[in-house]
Amino acid sequence: MQNILEIQQQLLPDLMETLKKRYTILHQIMLTGTTGRRSLANSLQMTERVLRAETDLLKAQGLIETDTAGMRISDAGQILLERLEPVLKELVGLSNLEERIRKFYGLQKVVIVPGNCDESPLSKRELGKAGAKALLGVMRGGDVVAVTGGTTLAEMAEQLTHPVNAPLKGSWFVPARGGLGESLEIQANTIASNMAKRVGADYRLLHVPDLLSREAYDSLVHDPNIQEIVREIRTARIIVHGIGNAVDMARRRKLDEGTTRGLEERGAVAESFGYYFDQSGSVVHNMLTLGLKLDDIKAADVVLGIAGGKSKARAIHAVLRFGQEDILVIDEAAALEIVRELENA
Repeated sequence: MQNILEIQQQLLPDLMETLKKRYTILHQIMLTGTTGRRSLANSLQMTERVLRAETDLLKAQGLIETDTAGMRISDAGQILLERLEPVLKELVGLSNLEERIRKFYGLQKVVIVPGNCDESPLSKRELGKAGAKALLGVMRGGDVVAVTGGTTLAEMAEQLTHPVNAPLKGSWFVPARGGLGESLEIQANTIASNMAKRVGADYRLLHVPDLLSREAYDSLVHDPNIQEIVREIRTARIIVHGIGNAVDMARRRKLDEGTTRGLEERGAVAESFGYYFDQSGSVVHNMLTLGLKLDDIKAADVVLGIAGGKSKARAIHAVLRFGQEDILVIDEAAALEIVRELENA
């Protein structure tokens, strides 16, 4: 396919640009659900006159539908987008980027979506959709899937759809750890239950705080009900987790200034599963928490990391250096920054 695309790019450059433009319009309509022409033109930085000509053509082809509420993608348009996705990845160079990162870190699979989650909520939605697709691609009946919290995982849960040809009854979703005391929507418990409901699986919840004192930990670790759910969490075949910047996560956890300063002094740049990593992927600090341990992560069949935004590039690199990742789902901005750092190293 790549050779054919290169030939077409040389012989028919205008056709390739038109293909990219119309794909971008369709893709943006798909992400927004229903949108008006003015709003779409602003988001695409395109004049309404040019956009009208393009959307009229897309409507004539049956790829979008319009009514008084605005434009939305049709079933035919959705199918076409899915078929065009690998072609467009080749055209804009994302396939090459995926392969470079996959080889460098020794991963099974890398998925890169266009955009920058630091700047666009629509990019985060697309990231969540790609993560959901990657998860369904490795799940099977009877799996235990442990998930962490965060806004990216919450978006991923929203994008999960019930697999028609692969019922997942008998599978379980569980939180990887306790809660951070943040918004209910981004707690690991909530995300685990939402994911389970969307794919027809079951779920278990862990009703304990993420950050525990030694006294609280010693008390809870011997509770029979807590022991039961923790045992199930630690048998997870699949682990799905976000990746955070170390200092940002320390502040979200309301760690004291001394601990936060200690993290900076030890070079912590990333946090995931309650562990803090330096740039080389070494653990420099861990939380006293119930749930997944490092040994459980190493024993899992599939570890799927998902994160987006240029600001997360160093954190993603650090977690990848830890060496337990199998599947990585990131956005274009993070991928480009990771590759740039690797080239300058």
